[in-house]
Amino acid sequence: MCMTHTPYELARARYAALGVDTDAALRALDKIPISLHCWQGDDVRGFEGVSGELSGGIQSTGSYPGRAANADELRANMERALALIPGPAKVNLHAIYGEVAGVERDQIEPRHFAAWVDWAKEKGLGLDFNPTLFSHPKAADGLTLAHPDPEIRAFWIEHCKRCRRISASFGQALGIPSVMNLWIADGFKDIPADRLTPRKRLKDALDEIFAEPLDPAYHIDALESKLFGIGLESYTVGSHEFYMGYAAARGLALCLDTGHFHPTESIADKLSAASLFFNRLLLHVSRPVRWDSDHVVVLNEELVGVAQELVRHGLTERVSVGLDYFDGSIDRITAWAVGARNMRKALLLALLEPYEALKKAEYAFDFTRRLVLLEEFKSMPWGDVWGHYCHKKGVTAGLLG
Repeated sequence: MCMTHTPYELARARYAALGVDTDAALRALDKIPISLHCWQGDDVRGFEGVSGELSGGIQSTGSYPGRAANADELRANMERALALIPGPAKVNLHAIYGEVAGVERDQIEPRHFAAWVDWAKEKGLGLDFNPTLFSHPKAADGLTLAHPDPEIRAFWIEHCKRCRRISASFGQALGIPSVMNLWIADGFKDIPADRLTPRKRLKDALDEIFAEPLDPAYHIDALESKLFGIGLESYTVGSHEFYMGYAAARGLALCLDTGHFHPTESIADKLSAASLFFNRLLLHVSRPVRWDSDHVVVLNEELVGVAQELVRHGLTERVSVGLDYFDGSIDRITAWAVGARNMRKALLLALLEPYEALKKAEYAFDFTRRLVLLEEFKSMPWGDVWGHYCHKKGVTAGLLG
């Protein structure tokens, strides 16, 4: 009697021989939400009703048709992308994406995002949030929270305070904590004479912004550094060291963006170190090509390495995972789907890793076996496990299939 087995059953048996339970891996994968960034859908334009250029040291290139012109179009396009992405998801909003036409940024309120909350409830999604401190006349000098003019600083401080309350309202309405990430582009194009004073102003501004206590069951504060931006090449006020120190001292989450460091720095290597000193971390997943160019995430060694660090050290509940890229040269819905699927594939690969066997070899100083296991693992039939997962979720296993 000839018995046939599905590709997944064969793969499950091969992984079991290495001590890996594929069913358990898929259950774990289903507990890790990925936050889909709204700004991929419209090239970081927003819906304030003004036609200004993107500023703040960032740039979206390309003129592929289909850019969302309003919030309804953006939500519809995100639904099409989410239908191609298996597993739990959140949606990450910038402050300029509410019903905010004609509303100044220091006047925004939760009601301006009611449509997003209603949509998220209907779709079973969580929402994350970001203040928008760029592409605005009061950011034209390249400084916002670190600006020497107290009136301009006050404007942006009020904006951030209101964003925190909006973020908390998301968590209260949806029952899922909203992670609010604060990133500013403040800096100088050329070598500054005074690096310290702008950082003192930023520190004081942050103290005022975070003075109001908010329930962490609804809202989580995170701070994101950057190495440099276009027009801000020589000095960034909110450097990695600045935010790492501030977040650690204030008990906030630290955001690590895969494109915001020197090209040879490994974000994967930073996770285990940071996990010893921060209760929560935020990971922004991008793909830098020579600079923070925010290319669509591909399944490369860097991405898999990040996922391995999250899984190996049990960090998936302490590290929020969000995407952060914007490419206007390709179909934007596909860009969302490809990047999010690759992030989830990387997590699956990490969950299927024979980590106990790797540790055993390493602890015995058997580095030969460790190398062999790592290399053999690359040719294991993880694609069949992925296909099974997609089938269970009612999602195509191959976007072109």
